[in-house]
Amino acid sequence: MAGRQRLCAASLLLSVLVFISPGVTAQESQLSDSQQLKLVVVVSRHGVRSPTGKTQQLNQYSAQPWPNWSVPAGELTAHGAKLTMLLGTYDRELFAQQGLLASQGCSDAGNIAILADSDQRTRETGKALAAGMMPGCSIEVHALGEGTPDALFHPLEAGAIHPDPLIATAAISGRIGNHPEALAEAYRPQLAALEEVLLGSSASPGAVGNAGTRKPLLFDISSSLAPGKGDHLADLRSPLGAAATMAENLLLEYTEGMPDPGWGRVDLKKLRELMDLHTASADIERRTPYIARAQSAGLLDRILNSMQQAIAQKPVAGSLTKPSDRILILVGHDTNLANIAGTLNLNWLVDGRRDDTPPGGALIFELWKSIKSEYSVRTYYTAQTLDQMRNLSPLSLDSPPERVAVFVPGCSRADASCSWSEFSRTVRSAIGQDLVR
Repeated sequence: MAGRQRLCAASLLLSVLVFISPGVTAQESQLSDSQQLKLVVVVSRHGVRSPTGKTQQLNQYSAQPWPNWSVPAGELTAHGAKLTMLLGTYDRELFAQQGLLASQGCSDAGNIAILADSDQRTRETGKALAAGMMPGCSIEVHALGEGTPDALFHPLEAGAIHPDPLIATAAISGRIGNHPEALAEAYRPQLAALEEVLLGSSASPGAVGNAGTRKPLLFDISSSLAPGKGDHLADLRSPLGAAATMAENLLLEYTEGMPDPGWGRVDLKKLRELMDLHTASADIERRTPYIARAQSAGLLDRILNSMQQAIAQKPVAGSLTKPSDRILILVGHDTNLANIAGTLNLNWLVDGRRDDTPPGGALIFELWKSIKSEYSVRTYYTAQTLDQMRNLSPLSLDSPPERVAVFVPGCSRADASCSWSEFSRTVRSAIGQDLVR
């Protein structure tokens, strides 16, 4: 009898485990029993694009030329659009499971708001997400014209804010001991690993190029820190910054599915090692609190207003949605994600990489309502794995992208949720009011 009871219990447990998809935890699956999802805010990076830097400048550091791309610099590729559509298809399946959308059809299309930055890569990412999520339906992607600075994503460039470049420079200086040249030493092992990829294992430091001149090394790049101009509050130059750009380009080659990323010298393990350079550079230049707050305060303010409107179910000034909207998707850049993370002190670990913001990666804020009409917020970070992107892997609840709960210091409880009042207070306190327009 006891054995039969244990067998029944084991069978019940197996049934529960089978029901819960790999992308949704047991804790999440139980939320719908006592809570209702009211609004999801997705702050996403655009999909896989071609490199934005000038190839001629990069070629001087490599033994072989960097590859050519099928689209102009900085534009979403066809591969990137397909990956984004896969994300949209998965999102529809997840939102339907959460009770936010119908599983098919266009009845909910009017309750989805998509806002994208003005660049081609962000506008086209928004369109691909909409096509994957609501195939055959009409969802407008709202964006300014190409090349027009959008204050939502680039407040400094748009002239919406006027923070002090001297303070921004001091903020970075205080994080690196006022020695920008020391960054090369701090990341010497990773820089050396990238140097091997650039020059090839058989190339010695100072290898001679085709013209008979010595190939410059990453370590030859001079270091400096000064107040910035344009859309940069501070201008930090160092081997780390240059290496971060190159590591990002290698990631783009890998996720684009190119046959021999890094001239055949970069596999998944090597790429993860090299991406530490990009993460470190982004941490200093984008997550430094003074800079992060300046660049993200307006965006976070509009997100809070949109969530408040979903609670009030009547128009709230500064909202980006209609009261009836259930999904708000903001398609920006890795800069926006890093700025928000720096302002709220958020961290995550996905696919073996810490605080990385790969193409298509997104911060998600979910607004839940309990049966007692109490509201709470759950924060997540999600991204396709590098191999899912490289292989154009279909996504579903059974084969999801990675998704991890993010703890919000100042308001998250033991289950990683924040009450709405504490979440709002924490974010308002972090952004202040001097930079909100």
